[in-house]
Amino acid sequence: MSTSFTYSDTVTFSHSHAVHLSAKVAADLKRMQRLYGAPSDVSIVNYEAEIVALLKAGYLGTVTYGYWRGGNWIEPTLRYTAQDLAAAAANDDDPGRVRPNCDVAGATFYSYLTYSVTWDRASYEAQQRFSQGLPLSRGGAAEPGTTGYFSADKTYSAGGRALNRTSIRGW
Repeated sequence: MSTSFTYSDTVTFSHSHAVHLSAKVAADLKRMQRLYGAPSDVSIVNYEAEIVALLKAGYLGTVTYGYWRGGNWIEPTLRYTAQDLAAAAANDDDPGRVRPNCDVAGATFYSYLTYSVTWDRASYEAQQRFSQGLPLSRGGAAEPGTTGYFSADKTYSAGGRALNRTSIRGW
């Protein structure tokens, strides 16, 4: 006698999934604030709302938060890259492990965002409507360089999507 089982599951990415992921980013930013003084509470709330909206719409490519000096990202800097898991599984790590005791003297807190291919395919009018609903207004700017390299350290996932976190490490 033989028995077989089939299991099928479809996950729809929801607002709750986006909130789950953005809350982990906000926790990382709150840790950065405790260690280095920035970003502000108001900025963290705005960044969190921005990520929720971008994730829900499928418009987030990457977002980087950290310190830059002389046109380059320095430690501590965190980059989150959005990924559609396409039915694959991924870790859902706890937030944290922001590197302490980095030299941020003379550095400025900065955030840089790139959009996804889905954003690029949206009409100009759709992009404008969407942008008007965001808590932040972003302009065009060249992306800062780095004084080191980005190293993968955490993955946050929910609802078939993930945010892969990398952190700047010095040479």
